[in-house]
Formats: sequence, structure tokens, C-alpha cells
Amino acid sequence: MALSKQEVNLAVQKYGKNAADTGSTEVQIALLTDRIADLTAHLKKNHGDACARRSLLILVGKRHSLLSYLASHDREAYEKLIASLGLRK
Repeated sequence: MALSKQEVNLAVQKYGKNAADTGSTEVQIALLTDRIADLTAHLKKNHGDACARRSLLILVGKRHSLLSYLASHDREAYEKLIASLGLRK
């Protein structure tokens, strides 16, 4: 369920400020979105996996917090990011 190094590197290249920028808000949101998509696909096959469901809710909460932070500090980056990730807001 963890993201591969290649997936992480693609997200860093696309959303980061440089190749080593793994801590910016945009990159963290992109990585959380990828993990949420993986967990959602897992839960469609395994309906009774309560641990995965709880993990999914935790990740969604973290992503929501980061999106709220980004919206309040840099509105243009927020709108650009949700458009490129295909998120609703």
C-alpha cells in the first residue's frame, strides 16, 4: 500500500519547487491524494478491512488540514493544485 519511490519522485518533480522538495504543502497533498486513491481501491475489494478504513479517514483529515492551510496562505496555489489533482472544493 505504500507509494513506490518512483511515484514519490514523480509527485516531487510535478509539485515541488526543486528535486529535493518533499516537505512543501503541495507535495504533501499530492502524496496524500495518491495514498488515498490506493486505499480507496483496496477498500472496494476488501469491505471488512476496518484498519484500512480508519487509516483512510486519518489521511483524508490530514489532507483537509493541509488544504485549509494552503487556501488561507496562498489562494492561487490552492486553486491550481485542486484543479490539477481533480479535487472538489
